[in-house]
Amino acid sequence: MELPLVVGVDGSDFSLAAVDWAVDEAVRRGLPLRLVHAALPEPGDGSTSPDGRERPAGRMTAENIIGSATERARRRDPRVRVTSEVQAEGAVHALLREGYHAVALVTGSRGRSEFKGLLLGSVSRAVAARARCPVIVVRGDKAGLTGVHERILLGAADPAAIGEALSFAFREAEARGCVLDVVRAWRFPAHESTDHPRLTEAFARRCEQRASALLDVLLQDAIRDHPHVTVRRDTVEGPARTVLLKRSAAADLVVIGARRRPVRFGLRLGRVAQTLLHHADCPVAVVPRRV
Repeated sequence: MELPLVVGVDGSDFSLAAVDWAVDEAVRRGLPLRLVHAALPEPGDGSTSPDGRERPAGRMTAENIIGSATERARRRDPRVRVTSEVQAEGAVHALLREGYHAVALVTGSRGRSEFKGLLLGSVSRAVAARARCPVIVVRGDKAGLTGVHERILLGAADPAAIGEALSFAFREAEARGCVLDVVRAWRFPAHESTDHPRLTEAFARRCEQRASALLDVLLQDAIRDHPHVTVRRDTVEGPARTVLLKRSAAADLVVIGARRRPVRFGLRLGRVAQTLLHHADCPVAVVPRRV
C-alpha cells in the first residue's frame, strides 16, 4: 500500500497553510494525502443528528474542520487523492502514530489554541522531536511558501545524522526540478587564534578544506544516484544555525537531519533545528536518522 503524506489539521490559518503546501507536495511526488484532525472529547452540550441520536458538539466542530480542509485540498488541485479522519485523542499522540505509516508528517507552525506571538506551537515542536518519519513544519514568508526560489537548502552539519536527510533533499529537488544547495558550516577554533595573519589564514584554509572534503564524501553516492539534480555545494565559516537561517530567505525548503535519542526522549533537536523551526523564512523538514 502506498504511504500517504499526512497533515495535521485544526482549522487554524497555520494548519490551512500546511494543507495548501501539502497538496502541492502530494501532486509533485504523486502521493496520496491524508488529513487528520485530532482532539480529546470535551464534555458539554450535545446536538441531535439526522438519525435522532445525540452527537456531541465537539464532534460536530471536528467534522466541520476536517470537512472544510478536505474541500479546500480538492479545490486547490483536483488531482490529489484525499482521505480524512477525525480522531478522539490528543493531537501529538495521533500524529506520532500516523507517522509510523506516512511518507512524512506536515504541520503548521502553530495551532489555533496557541498564544498570539508564539513562534512555534507545542504540537509542532513535540511532533518534530519525536516522529519516526520526516516532519515538515510549514512556516515562512510568501515566497518560501509558494516555492518561487526553485531552491532546496540542505544543512550538512552532522555526518552522523545526515544520511536520510540527504536522500530526502535529493528526492525533493528531483521532484521539483530545482537546485539543491548543500551547505556545511565550519568554525575557526578559538584556541587556535593567533595574532599572525598568515598563520591565521593558513589554519582557516585547512579548516575549510576539511569541511569541503567531508562534503565530497557525503555527496558522492547521492550525486551518482540522482544525476539530474543540480547540486551547489558551499562551505561557510560561522555557526550553522546562523548560516542556514540567513540562507533560508532564498530557499523553498530547508532540510536538516536529526539523531535519535532513546525512544522516550525522541530526537536530538539541537540549536540548529530549534532556530530554524522558530525563525526560518521557508518550511523546515526535520528528517530523523533510522535506527
